[in-house]
Amino acid sequence: MHIIIDGYNLIRQSATLRRFERFSLERGRQALISAMASYNKRCRHRITVVFDGWEGGGEAEERDRQDGIEIIYSRRGEKADDVIKRLVQAKSAETLVVSSDRDIAVFAGRRGATAISSPDFDAAISKTAMQASHAGQAADEKDEERGTTDGRKKKGPARRHSRKEKSLLAAIKKL
Repeated sequence: MHIIIDGYNLIRQSATLRRFERFSLERGRQALISAMASYNKRCRHRITVVFDGWEGGGEAEERDRQDGIEIIYSRRGEKADDVIKRLVQAKSAETLVVSSDRDIAVFAGRRGATAISSPDFDAAISKTAMQASHAGQAADEKDEERGTTDGRKKKGPARRHSRKEKSLLAAIKKL
C-alpha cells in the first residue's frame, strides 16, 4: 500500500503533532516524519509526505528521503494539493490519501484511491501503536466495537456499509 500524506494538514489536525509545531514548523515536520518512520518499521508501507512550499519554496520541487519516508516539498507557486493529485493520478498500487481537504478526498475517490481524514488516520496510527505494545488489549477493543464485552453478538438489524465505507475500513485494517 502507498500512503500519501498531506503533511501540514496532518500536523495541524493531530493534537500530538500540533504541540511540536507550536515551537517551530521544522519541529512539527520532524515529529511527523519520526512518527511515520516508527510506524513504517512495524507495517512496511510505502509512505510519501507532501509539504506545501508554494509561498516560500524553491523554484523546483524538492524530494528527500529520511528513515524510509519519501518527503516532497512542492515548488514555489504550487500547492501540496496539486502534488498529491499528481501522485494519485500516477498511482501504481493501492493508494491511501491522508488529508482532511474535501477536494483531495473527492479527487482520490474518483481515481480509485481511498481517502481518510487526518484525525481518523492519526487515531488509527495511535491505535496500531498501542496494539503493538499491548497485544492482549486488542481482543477487548474488538468486543467493545461489537457493542458487547461478553462475546455475544449484537442484536438488531444489520446495516450494510457503502462502497466508500468498505474501502475505508479495508484500508484502516491494513494500517
